Amino acid sequence: MAAWLLLALAPVAAGVMLSFASYYGDHMVLQKEPVGAVVWGYAEPGAAVTVTLSRDGGLIVMKKMVQVKGPPGTWTTVLDPMDQGGPYTLTAGQGSENVTLQDIYFGDVWLCSGQSNMAMTVLQIANASQELVAAAHYPYVRVFAAAPARSDAELEDLEQINLPWSIPTAENLGHGNFTYFSAVCWLLGRYLYEALQYPIGLVEAAWGGTPIEAWSSRRALQACGLPEDMGSISPHQHLSGPQTPSVLWNAMIHPLLNMTLRGVAWYQGEANAFLHTDRYNCTFPALIADWRQAFHAGSAGQTEPLLPFGFVQLSTYRRQSPDDSFTRLRWHQTADLGVVPNARMPGTFMAVAMDLCDERSPYGSIHPRDKQNVAHRLHLGARAVAYGEKDLVFQGPYPTRAVLEVTRGLLNVTYSQELVCRQRDTRAFEVCCSSQPSPCAWLPAPVVAVESRTVVLAVAGCGTLVLGLRYAWAEWPCEYQSCALYNSQGLPAPPFLLDALPAGETPGRLETAGGRELLLLPGSWFSRGI
Repeated sequence: MAAWLLLALAPVAAGVMLSFASYYGDHMVLQKEPVGAVVWGYAEPGAAVTVTLSRDGGLIVMKKMVQVKGPPGTWTTVLDPMDQGGPYTLTAGQGSENVTLQDIYFGDVWLCSGQSNMAMTVLQIANASQELVAAAHYPYVRVFAAAPARSDAELEDLEQINLPWSIPTAENLGHGNFTYFSAVCWLLGRYLYEALQYPIGLVEAAWGGTPIEAWSSRRALQACGLPEDMGSISPHQHLSGPQTPSVLWNAMIHPLLNMTLRGVAWYQGEANAFLHTDRYNCTFPALIADWRQAFHAGSAGQTEPLLPFGFVQLSTYRRQSPDDSFTRLRWHQTADLGVVPNARMPGTFMAVAMDLCDERSPYGSIHPRDKQNVAHRLHLGARAVAYGEKDLVFQGPYPTRAVLEVTRGLLNVTYSQELVCRQRDTRAFEVCCSSQPSPCAWLPAPVVAVESRTVVLAVAGCGTLVLGLRYAWAEWPCEYQSCALYNSQGLPAPPFLLDALPAGETPGRLETAGGRELLLLPGSWFSRGI
């Protein structure tokens, strides 16, 4: 066990022995067709390296010749697209030297990144003992974990590895608290394997207590107008990990850019509920766009430009919160549009987690132990968005229409899916009906009835003036799996903040038989000081 606790990988200079880059190893998964897997490493500059892929029995499947660039003495090649399966042997040779990797499979490779909720291991989650025993049944879901590291400059290779490519065991999935391997990442990979029935490779690069700025490149931060002085963000007392902009991008993401990926899973945001919360509606879409461009370029165009990117919307922290920073952060995770994919965040998918609260978690309520539901919801999004499964319901219901019945004091909100009401919560919905534009006076809008796709709300106190509508706008909006609205598949309706403006002269959106139709738009709450 000690042999793989921590591998120190010093930068390689010209003249050293032939080797693969740090994150290649026995048991790894390389990205399958329709794209080619990138393979790279180090060797004596100026000479040629022969890369050979062969079956376990020795039958050569593919051979590539590549020149070594020097300095720094690196070589890179793109394998021909390979069908799923294995095992294969991968060999790099230069002169009389050879390095060989065994038990290589082709499948889909997913990168999992973020902060402590991504770093939580299987040992820490609900039903841990059963999950650890089950690991042995999934030998074709392979795992790799980069060690937490920071750098002021972009690194070409990982400096340290916590877990080289491994076949999953109870030991490496339950190694310790917030170390390796990620429970969310593991369960996502396992659920994808069960659906796809071919190998899945999982790469973890996570560090608890870290803000998005640390995971963002200088280029991405500049896109949001953040200062070029990378040391300008002052440390925040609530955060335990590195906060300096770009230091985790430099040390933990940039070294992976040559890897051909199928998708990314991201669980981060709690830190930004304390630091630069209202920048997240820019910094998060900017990170996604930047990672996509960087992985596409770094893999010689093999990783697709619109790399599928899934994320977990924040769960809960404080039952009685002094502010609404968690709630605002959830909204900003969707670029203030409520659901994904959307125009600002194409090719993305989201796991809503606000109903997975865990007040008794021994790791603090900010670390709920139900990671199975998180991963299940993520994998549904992956299957729909990344794998294009048609007619797969992967997210909860969202409002599409609102009609105000002035005389009865009712607001009829129509949703995109059939509704299941689990809790008739009097504060789940709130309306803004202030006669002054700022600040808004939010009033409870009790649920009068839940019909097939419509929720009827009582808004008698507003009269004819309904300026805004919001749902589940609280840090702790409900008890475990007991928010107000779900769909028939058990997926929760996500929180929202909408302007409910009179439709005015918009064709087809005037007075209806049921009352005055309102135009629902993503909420402009900054302008109203909400």
